[in-house]
Amino acid sequence: MEIALLLFVATFLMGVFDLFAGRNMFNRPILTGTIVGLILGDVTQGVIIGATLELAFIGLFAVGAAIPPEILSGGVLGTAFAITSGNGAETALLLAFPIASVALIFKNIHFILISPMFLHKADNYAVKGSFKGVASMHILAGLIQIFILALIVGVSFSVGSTAITNILDKIPDFVQTGLEVATKILPALGFALLGRMLINKRVVPYFFIGFVLVSYLSLPVVGIAIIGAMIAIIMVDLDNRNKQVPIQPGEQGGIADDDDF
Repeated sequence: MEIALLLFVATFLMGVFDLFAGRNMFNRPILTGTIVGLILGDVTQGVIIGATLELAFIGLFAVGAAIPPEILSGGVLGTAFAITSGNGAETALLLAFPIASVALIFKNIHFILISPMFLHKADNYAVKGSFKGVASMHILAGLIQIFILALIVGVSFSVGSTAITNILDKIPDFVQTGLEVATKILPALGFALLGRMLINKRVVPYFFIGFVLVSYLSLPVVGIAIIGAMIAIIMVDLDNRNKQVPIQPGEQGGIADDDDF
């Protein structure tokens, strides 16, 4: 019961930090897995499971009205159940997606039933010109949403992984098989979605340079990251040098001089 309470508090704080501190992605499995591992006394396994879940969830972001499975509760519970049961990342993957999908249902219920009530109250405050009232309604609606997700985590863990597993076992075999196949292809799909958003004609040569460095020179990821950072600095510097300095009265136009270090 104590661990369930800790997971409830941790989930609530991570949700608040992510929602009200500039969307810092603190709800991603790579971070939540580490914190769950710290709570359960197995940080190493928490990091491993969190990294595995991150590969599966990496391309899942809300785009407009399309909301992906709820990764905060799914990542926390998937990691917690996998560590307490003594199983590996496969168990976390099998549990995380159904849990995240169920949590998404409650999240949508909040959006449909609860959020509109605060929205109408915010409209009333807006008519009265109360900026604090409008802000408080948005904050309160967000806190209730996070509280619901944290409550799902705490109650589910207190019930126990056995009960949750029994519920999931009622899912038809063909759905289970589909989930297992999906967990194997989701990492590739996640990277493909990121690539589609980020890669264009200007940066695609650097993508293949990184591929060659990893595949043929066996450079570690940290080394590739350092090289990428240096290339980014050089590109920004070149762009700044190519920008024309605004011509001042009595001066000749020229190129910006950024030689000063």
